[in-house]
Amino acid sequence: MTPTAGRLPDNIVYFVRALRRAGVSVGTAQILEALRAVQTVGFTNRRDFHTTLRAMIVTRAEHLLIFDQVFAMFWRDPEFLENMITNLLPVITAPPIDRPLKPAQNRAAEAMAAGGGNPRQAPPKEQLEVDAQFSHSNMEKLTQKDFDAMTAAEIRAAKIAIRSMGLDLPKVLGRRYAQAANMVQIDRRKALQSARRSGGEMMQLPKKRAKPRRLNLVVLCDISGSMTRYSRMMMHFVHSMAQAQGQSWAEVHSFTFGTRLHNISPLLTIKDPDAALTSIGNHVRDWEGGTRIATSLGEFNRHWARRVLSTPSVVLLITDGLEREGITQLEAEISRLALQTRELIWLNPLLRWDQFLPQAAGIRAMLPHVSSFVACHNLDSLQELSDGLRNGLHADHKTRVMGLLK
Repeated sequence: MTPTAGRLPDNIVYFVRALRRAGVSVGTAQILEALRAVQTVGFTNRRDFHTTLRAMIVTRAEHLLIFDQVFAMFWRDPEFLENMITNLLPVITAPPIDRPLKPAQNRAAEAMAAGGGNPRQAPPKEQLEVDAQFSHSNMEKLTQKDFDAMTAAEIRAAKIAIRSMGLDLPKVLGRRYAQAANMVQIDRRKALQSARRSGGEMMQLPKKRAKPRRLNLVVLCDISGSMTRYSRMMMHFVHSMAQAQGQSWAEVHSFTFGTRLHNISPLLTIKDPDAALTSIGNHVRDWEGGTRIATSLGEFNRHWARRVLSTPSVVLLITDGLEREGITQLEAEISRLALQTRELIWLNPLLRWDQFLPQAAGIRAMLPHVSSFVACHNLDSLQELSDGLRNGLHADHKTRVMGLLK
């Protein structure tokens, strides 16, 4: 940078730090390229400056809105750019905002509030704990708040709440039997064995009943860019269920899919949820990328279905269903999957909107083949899923949305 740039490089660096706190991944190489780009393009007006930085820093479509919000907050002084050229304005900290914020603005404002300017002692972090001291009204607001609109502190509290959740489904009757004196069904094998010992006379008629057994749970979670915030929260939910394996469920098998299908079941055996999710992040390479639902379901049906669906199972399919290609293949694969499961439950965060309409071709192709269609955008929706599985899920959302297809 030229000497006339003054504190411009420092302010760009602090701006990038604010973006990182807001959840935008920016590497050191990108910062250097952004500085060189600003030097090359020049520093004439706000629009050119904004376009140059965004082109060099943002690499994912879902980060564009966050970048725009942080940029507007960081460079909010109308005379800031002109003054900075002449070295008159130091690095700034955005003033508080009183008006209600949009979901992306929550993380942007929180990132700005974390501080900027010259190095100084970090302020104490906001603490939000879910315990007996947490008021009923605050807890109610938290459970009803959309995951995508939560601040970092609220997300930490939501993760703690998710750890105490579980899915408890009543046991089903298996193929094995146990003796039961007060049942109607006669155990013919036991009766004949007893008759052989008494010279052919049947002295008694043993009774039997089918032994109850736990179901298997299979989770297929979409980790594409449109599902970023929801898939990360659902991973905590899936981890909680995996830790309950052998209690509420016989076995838990978990898979993620974006452009490829990944088996993450072994990684969910790690007890610490943060360590488990870190391992999953290192193992799964297509996180926050594109989505190929039809291809991923096809791979599951061909290579994994016989292994994990050979015994009665419940499948949780977590995706927004925004598939644009291969709709015919998608319908065939979801139909094949539904035939192999006891119950196929579709968790879709798009149901957070009361006016949700099944306009996407992928949603229209998948919906007729699922058993239930439920939301997964906040803590209340996850609790409703848990209660519904325990008492019997009612496909109210599916019935309503299916009516819109006609």
